[in-house]
Amino acid sequence: MATCQVDFYILQTPSLDGHRLACRLALMAWERGHAAQVLAADKEQAQAFDDLLWSSPAERFVPHALAGAPEAAAAPVTITTAEGLERGSVLINISRAPVTEPQRFERLLEIVPHQPEDREASRDKFRYYRSQGLDPKTHDISG
Repeated sequence: MATCQVDFYILQTPSLDGHRLACRLALMAWERGHAAQVLAADKEQAQAFDDLLWSSPAERFVPHALAGAPEAAAAPVTITTAEGLERGSVLINISRAPVTEPQRFERLLEIVPHQPEDREASRDKFRYYRSQGLDPKTHDISG
């Protein structure tokens, strides 16, 4: 079985928006020919991310759909909750919970917001992935 590559993107300043970074990561995945899923904590967060993806990044449009929508099967970026998660290429996790069975994905992208409670949730996710035999990498993101 192939190993999942896990990357944590650590936002270094409070002014950086983790969901906007997730939009840019979705764009990059799509531009590189990968199907991407964005994992939201619940339907409300999924809807809010869907709304944001219509305008971010400002200079580009990312074809996307909410999981379960008629157009989702053809969309290169799908926004889902844990119940709708499917095996795939790239998963961008915007929820505070770790992804169970991360080996179902080639790449797992985690965003570490600047807020203390989000940082602690990210530390828990990092430890969880290590316990699954994975070797997460970290990337500092500033201004």
